[in-house]
Formats: sequence, C-alpha cells, structure tokens
Amino acid sequence: MTQTTEWLKVESIELEAQGVAHNAEGKVVFIDGALPGEIVKAQIARRKNNWEQGQLTEIKKESPLRVTPGCPHFGLHAGACGGCKMQHLQAGAQVAVKQRVVEDQLWHLGKVRPEVLLRPIEGPTWGYRYRARFSVRYVQKKGVVLIGFHERKSRYVADMQVCKVVPKVVSDLLMPLRELIASMAERDRLPQIELAMGDEVIALVLRHLNPLPDGDIALLRAFAAEHGVQWWLQPKGPDTVKLLDEGGAQLAYRLPEFGVTMPFKPTDFTQVNPHINAALVGRALRLLAVQKDDRVIDWFCGLGNFTLPLATQAREVLGIEGSETLVQRSRENAAANGLAHKTSFVARNLFDMTPELLALDGTADRWLIDPPREGAFALAKAVADIAQDPSLAPGWVAPKRIVYVSCNPATLARDAGLLVNVAGYRCTAASAVNMFPHTAHVESIAVFDR
Repeated sequence: MTQTTEWLKVESIELEAQGVAHNAEGKVVFIDGALPGEIVKAQIARRKNNWEQGQLTEIKKESPLRVTPGCPHFGLHAGACGGCKMQHLQAGAQVAVKQRVVEDQLWHLGKVRPEVLLRPIEGPTWGYRYRARFSVRYVQKKGVVLIGFHERKSRYVADMQVCKVVPKVVSDLLMPLRELIASMAERDRLPQIELAMGDEVIALVLRHLNPLPDGDIALLRAFAAEHGVQWWLQPKGPDTVKLLDEGGAQLAYRLPEFGVTMPFKPTDFTQVNPHINAALVGRALRLLAVQKDDRVIDWFCGLGNFTLPLATQAREVLGIEGSETLVQRSRENAAANGLAHKTSFVARNLFDMTPELLALDGTADRWLIDPPREGAFALAKAVADIAQDPSLAPGWVAPKRIVYVSCNPATLARDAGLLVNVAGYRCTAASAVNMFPHTAHVESIAVFDR
C-alpha cells in the first residue's frame, strides 16, 4: 500500500460509490470514500496497467454533498459494516447518481435513450428495510456472538450493535438476540437469522445445522413472548422452513391503493422496502394505463405483487412464473382477495422462452415484466425474433405497451436494446427507483410502446 503524494481531483462517482479521479500520468484512480468535486489523497491498495484503486486518507476540499453518516458502523475503519456504501453522500444526491446510472447503462449497453426521464421513486431513507439476512457467528475466543452484515470487503461478521436501515424495533433486537444465541446450547451451529416483516408480524427464520434441543426451543419461545416476534426454523434448504408454533397473526402486507392483501412465507421473494413497493406498483399500473377490456400478462409474477392489483383494473390477467410452488401461492392469494375469476397462472421456464412458447400464452394488450437480476433476455429475444419473422408465431400480436421493472440496469439495458432496436418499440419513459437507500443497488422502471 502506498500513499499518493499528489492531490487528486475527484471528477465523478461510480456505481460502487467510489470516487473517480485521474492522476498526473492520466491513469484512472478509484477512491473509496471520496465524492465528486473533492480534492483528496488516497492510500493505493491495487495497481493495474490502466487503473489504480485505493482508500481516502485526506481531504483538502470537501464536497457540499458530504454528510455525517447516520450509522456508527458505517465508514472506512477496520471492522466497518459493509451493508451500506453511500451514507456519506446526501440522500438526494444518491438518487441522482442512480438516475444517471440508469440513463448511462441504457445508452452505453442498449443504445436506447428514453424519450422522458420520470422523477425517481423515493421514500424513507432510514428504517426502510423489512427484509434482511443477518449472519450469526459465535466467537469462542471472546465468548461473544456477533449478528449482522459482513464487514467491508471481508467475510467477517461486523460487530453491529444497531442497524439504521432496518426498522428501529428490529435494530433494538440485535443485542437481545446476541444474548439469546450466546445462551443456547447450539450457539456455534446457528449460522444465520433471516428477517421478514409484514404489516403486523416480525418473523425471524433461524437456520440451524443440528436439531435443536428442548432447552434451546424453550429459550426461543421465551424470547418470542418477550419481544413479540414469530420464530421459524430452517434445518436445511428454504423449503424446510417451518413455523415454530402454529397460530398467531399471518405474515402479510397490504397494497391499500388496490384493496389487496398479500400473505407470504418468510423465505418467499417479496420487496425489501414496502414503502417503495407500494409506490412502484402504483406507478407501474398508471404507466401501463390498463383499460377495463384489456388482457394483461404479468411475466415473473411471483406471489402476484403486480398481478392482483392489475386484476382490479383489467378484464383478465395471466401471471407467469418459473416455480410451480409460487404459481400455487399466487392462485391462493388471488382467491383470498376475491380475484380468482379475473386471474390465471401458469408455470414456465422464462429463461428458455421461444417464439413458439410465447404464442402459447396468447396475445395480450399490455405486459408487465418484473424479472430477477438476470433480466428477461429470452422473452425480449422471442419478441424480437417474431418482429423479424412473423411466420415463427402466425397470428400472434405483440403488446401495445410494456412496463419493465428492473433490479439490474445492465440487464434492463440489454433487453431494452432488443425491444427498441430489433422489435420496433420506443422507450417512452424511464426512471430510477430508490429501493435500497445508502446502498449501490439500483432499481428502475421503463416503458416501451410499439
């Protein structure tokens, strides 16, 4: 490691929240902890032919956008938590960075420019995280239990006493949980606690590598009674998760704008940030502009997060998902909300889509696509292939409008390139969605019109 002798002017910030500068030789220098406009020195840890990477050590001129981090565990110090990357940057500026990332990726990777950039979707910047996976580590030498995220650039568990991005009620549980695990006989065989919060319920999923003795079960029950949480036990994979004690309130969240309630299991995929999810569903449906006679397809429908709200507006909605288990859960959720007559669900491998398979599900006026990080390449390619050669799916008609909700701007850009440059769509609008404040994670939404 060497300290830079020259002062470096930080020109921009990249997606991992590193400041970007150039040294006297013109080489790019990535600087952890530095912000655009600052003049800084750095400790260089890695050198390559055309770039260097290091950590901020000194600031000569500070950015007006620099703020005091809200969490004592954030920073560049040894043992700092790696859960957040951007707490030193003013919250509004974080959103501007993410909006720019969406624009840049669409253009550089997809050669697509949205006709309109919508205002980013924002919400509370603290206490927003209703889902989290905390690592658990019993440190025998010190006789302590650590529960939290990993340290920055390390596999060690950070010594977290609070966490400002989860609700305060959960942050306040971290120290009591450490005491609980320390008192359990199986304390060195409990690698993880997963948090899943609904509107009424705090569910904690305890991963245990050995069967739990009666004494440990009694300790969990006492903790649940004292702190008002619901324990689920996970002996093996996610499909082995089971409620410790039946009864009690059901884990669920509401989408009040559409009068829909969504029950879920703690290991199901649901959005981490319920405030942003509600705003995102509302915006997606407004952008899709569903008419009451429309047939809509919701691709990668999951538990029906978009399907059920769509069913309150459309003539019929088809939800398509890769997992037969999730499809069954979607059907149950539709029935529970009195929407079974307007919805149907099928399981398909959406990463293996072809024009022939696409035609099987019929023509729809509008599509909603909400894929995982891998994106919806096979789906976009099937649409593009039919646009080039309609004989691949005789009589099939592409949707007039597609709203694409993305959790990875790079795969959105790749798929947008196919839709716009091959399949004959225009990208009429796009924006960032700040689902994960203070982190480098970028979600977005884009609209495509034929």
